[in-house]
Amino acid sequence: MSGVGGITTARRDTAAGDIPVDTPRLPAREAAESELSKPMYHENDPNFLQRALNQFWDWVAGVFDAAAGAAPGGPAGLAVLVVIVIGLAAALWWRLGTPQRSSRSADALFDSDGPRSAAQHRAAAETHAAALRWTEAVQERMRAIVRSLEERALLDPRPGRTADEAAAAAGRTLPEHTTRLRAAARSFDDVTYGGRTTDQPTYLSLRTLDLELDEAKPLLPGTSRGATG
Repeated sequence: MSGVGGITTARRDTAAGDIPVDTPRLPAREAAESELSKPMYHENDPNFLQRALNQFWDWVAGVFDAAAGAAPGGPAGLAVLVVIVIGLAAALWWRLGTPQRSSRSADALFDSDGPRSAAQHRAAAETHAAALRWTEAVQERMRAIVRSLEERALLDPRPGRTADEAAAAAGRTLPEHTTRLRAAARSFDDVTYGGRTTDQPTYLSLRTLDLELDEAKPLLPGTSRGATG
């Protein structure tokens, strides 16, 4: 009896020990996520910037891979195309130089330091001329010419007016000086925007024009050129 009962009890124990422990999936997943969220597992993770850079370089690599697949000759052909593009860009830069502004600023003729009188521009011109700074002397003398015409009400003060525009407008009021006004404006543009050098004769020509314009009589509306004296 006892032997049979012992065998029976052992079988029951063995059968009970063979039953697997079945943990529900959802609690197990939550436990794993909670464990993996601990800081100790993320000490060496890349930061946000590093992740963004990695994604960017992955995108660039993908673009180049696609281009290499489409380019004749594969990666070697793509490299040749890149070299050609760089060469063309360098040639254009050498031919055209540094890109310039497409339009002149609002103070193309005058400085942005605030309005100055014709007398002040003339004094600045003479100071530059005495120091043999002919570029600055030409610029200031042209500004003196235009400012003087504005002060005499022969030109309407207008921000952003260029030297060419001022010369054209002044030529309609002082037709006898049209050619020299245009030449003065061209000299101003050459040294200011064209990067050219100038000399004493050019400055003296503008200085003489300035003095003559100061004494010139304007052509009034309705008056013919022959009637001016």
